[in-house]
Amino acid sequence: MKDKLLKFFFWYFGKGALPYWFILCVDSFIVVFSGLFAQVLYAGFYSTVTNIFGITSSLCCYLLAYLVGFRIMHTYNGVIRYSSFVDLYRVAMANLIGVVVVFIVRHLTPIDQVLVPLSWQVLFISFIVATTGMWGIRILVKYVYDIYFVSASAQKVFIYGVKEGGIALAKSIHSQESQFVVAGFVSDDSKDWQHILMGAKIYPNNENLVAKMKQKGATVLMVSPLKTESLRNNQQMIDSLVEAGVKIMLYSRQEWDGKSDLRHTQLKKIDIEDLLPRNQIEVDLEAIGKIFTGKCIMITGAAGSIGSEIVRQVASFKPSQMILIDQAETPLHDIRLMMMHKFVDIPALTLTASISHKCHMEAVFKEYKPDYVFHAAAYKHVPMMEDNPGEAVVNNIDGTRIIADLAVKYKTKKFVMVSTDKAVNPTNVMGCSKRICEMYCQSLNKAIADGAVKGCTQFVTTRFGNVLGSNGSVIPIFKEQIKNGGPITVTHPDIIRYFMLIPEACRLVLQAGSMGNGGEIFVFDMGKPVKIADLAKRMILLSGAQDIQIKYTGLRDGEKLYEELLNKEENTKPSSHPKIKLASVRELGYDEVSEQINKLVEITKDGYNDMDIVRQMKVLVPEFKSKHSKYEVLD
Repeated sequence: MKDKLLKFFFWYFGKGALPYWFILCVDSFIVVFSGLFAQVLYAGFYSTVTNIFGITSSLCCYLLAYLVGFRIMHTYNGVIRYSSFVDLYRVAMANLIGVVVVFIVRHLTPIDQVLVPLSWQVLFISFIVATTGMWGIRILVKYVYDIYFVSASAQKVFIYGVKEGGIALAKSIHSQESQFVVAGFVSDDSKDWQHILMGAKIYPNNENLVAKMKQKGATVLMVSPLKTESLRNNQQMIDSLVEAGVKIMLYSRQEWDGKSDLRHTQLKKIDIEDLLPRNQIEVDLEAIGKIFTGKCIMITGAAGSIGSEIVRQVASFKPSQMILIDQAETPLHDIRLMMMHKFVDIPALTLTASISHKCHMEAVFKEYKPDYVFHAAAYKHVPMMEDNPGEAVVNNIDGTRIIADLAVKYKTKKFVMVSTDKAVNPTNVMGCSKRICEMYCQSLNKAIADGAVKGCTQFVTTRFGNVLGSNGSVIPIFKEQIKNGGPITVTHPDIIRYFMLIPEACRLVLQAGSMGNGGEIFVFDMGKPVKIADLAKRMILLSGAQDIQIKYTGLRDGEKLYEELLNKEENTKPSSHPKIKLASVRELGYDEVSEQINKLVEITKDGYNDMDIVRQMKVLVPEFKSKHSKYEVLD
């Protein structure tokens, strides 16, 4: 008997919704039964029984009025097990419509002469009883389904956050067919602890959280969008959850406005990028938009990790024209297609060209006369530039000088150069080349300000560390190594790096470009540094892969244990943006920097003698001390 009841129960509450007609029949029965019950209360049991047929006939006729309400409010179209307060409201309104229709019909027609007249007191009591009965059926079905069906098969989750975001997630789980059931909430505020929210207990966020989750059988932590930043900045919490095998789910979009719909289906399993400590970065989009809207914008290195994101962000401000330059044909073609599909109204010229080809670059400047230049073109891979210092000079240094000089000649308003933390106390050729670019731009800006060079261009440099997901960055490499079964290769157990999301870095580049007056080197607040070995361990845990080893391979040529955003002789001053600081750096005169760069370029023309090239770079940047490199003999 028990087995048959269970079989009927699971059929009744199966994946298919209850037939509409069945819900309608149940509601109709409740209406008629409520009328009889109300008549018993009002007139007595004996009086009701003696005229049961007539009273029932009247109630069945009145039921037609209720059916009008059911139709208008669609009370039988929903799935009962997903009933919400909105559904309860519809039931009440449907019954109210039924009572009103009965009142109108009785007032306008002689129906009471045909049917057994029921007093208005009976109709009122019937309305209350029917509404309560329908509510009760829906709540009971939902409760039974949640307890005996959903709970048996669904994953138990804790929700981190008890404000709007956490409540929205819990409501989403309750109101939709879901493989999850809420077993608890997590709060940082001691005022919330031990309270009950939506039927689940609120637990403290402390060292016992994992134990409580295990005790409740919860294997998933859903994070409210309002608590994402708190999670990222609590590495101890992350480590304990990951090591315990708890799956962490975050909002799949970057931000939530707190008003739009939030569903648990919008959450995604965390990736390592989601867990790196960083604070939300806000920029003045209105001020940036006023500057770039309707202007001609040139972006070099437009197909690279940073350049392509600058393209997307600048395009959103509706410039009059975009000149996109890169020597990588296939990635630039991807940018071309992206502009054609997403920014069809913006004229975009995509040029496969090298910034070191002066004649070609001058022809472009002469024809389009860009108002703003974002210079992101550079060879950036440290080991490659250690082996090819001549290319670092030709592309990074002389290429920057060519674009900068043309910007001045054709009256570009602002030139924004993208630099790197590797330019500070450089230990490799790539970092030194970028430092020389910084020096040239800064000295040229001063020469313009002093009247030594005729022009109006303002030069601004932006300096930041590693960006997540960029070409050749460590995270994609680690993912591929884990996919292949390991080992993960880390150069040194103590090596640390700063990380920032590409969109965040580019927003700050645009912000710095909009607020700089010329000559500044802006340093971005990169947050807390991350030990690469810890990053590798966490990625292994998140992947769920077994027996993945970490192999230490030794520092590469020119590689530092840690990157600096300022050298020892520099200091910073605050700017108008809390995430952007102004660096005070050693400055050289324009004539001196130009002369030294000329010597570098001449050496490359005489043949790529690596030692001669790097020796001259060290003259211009005396703080350049090679590490793990053949050029150490020059120091």
